Amino acid sequence: MDHSDPDTNPAQNMQREIDAIVAELRHIRDTSLEHRQRRNRPPKLPSRKALIRIVEGLSAALFPNRLGPPGLNEAGIDYFVGHTLDVALRELCDQIVRELRFISEQDNGEKDASLEQRAWQLAKDFAGELPAIRELLDSDIRAAFEGDPAARSADEVLVCYPGITAITHHRIAHVLHRLGVPLTARIISEIAHSATGIDIHPGAAIAERFFIDHGTGVVIGETTIIGKNVRLYQAVTLGAKRFDVADDGQLVKGNARHPIVEDDVVIYAGATILGRITIGKGSTIGGNVWLTRSTAPGSTVTQGTH
Repeated sequence: MDHSDPDTNPAQNMQREIDAIVAELRHIRDTSLEHRQRRNRPPKLPSRKALIRIVEGLSAALFPNRLGPPGLNEAGIDYFVGHTLDVALRELCDQIVRELRFISEQDNGEKDASLEQRAWQLAKDFAGELPAIRELLDSDIRAAFEGDPAARSADEVLVCYPGITAITHHRIAHVLHRLGVPLTARIISEIAHSATGIDIHPGAAIAERFFIDHGTGVVIGETTIIGKNVRLYQAVTLGAKRFDVADDGQLVKGNARHPIVEDDVVIYAGATILGRITIGKGSTIGGNVWLTRSTAPGSTVTQGTH
């Protein structure tokens, strides 16, 4: 048997098959671009891999003694923080440019310079929020340490607790969402979602001293508002009860459809709270409760009481 015969050589047969698939995929892409009336290649999206590096750098700059490099001494902290922020913010600016190009549906051209200038301003505005982000995270860490008898130190909370990982990503993503780069913000939130199983939309507004204990399966929707000193346990959903539909059959975007949770509320594992309802200050929501109505301040809601 002649193994050089392409009709009998499995490797060559596979290569011909791959070549055919590549050609077919190219045709589909070209057709899709024509359908969307784009003349050039579509602009690149923000890079998930780059944003992972950026969040790691920002986290290290916020907590250099715990998340920075080993061996960092007091004399070198400010230099490390400054250098790390410089690198992270430059990379963040690049990702913001990608999002702005994506939104404007252009890869390059006359508006490139203005997009880059706008991206630098957004990165600068974001950088100005970092001290406030650090203060919020300090309050979240204190809430976790004070609220969990298994926590032996605040440092343990910072480096071990998935809820702190998720809220760190959220505090960063929320600022970017508010500044007008929602796609970059959403990717950062989804990085935490993949790592922790905690799904917090970057649009959700969350006040200080927020603690998610255990955390897996928690879902917090886009228009959720959470007050101070709120504690959630695993598998809690703060979601929408229904989705409004416009006359053209498309979902209405951006309307307030998720709960408002006031200060000092505790929501136990498996609770599902849906719709634009208000959970009154100081309330306790029991495990596995399904709740679609507002509660007065100081309420205790358990299965069979709602």
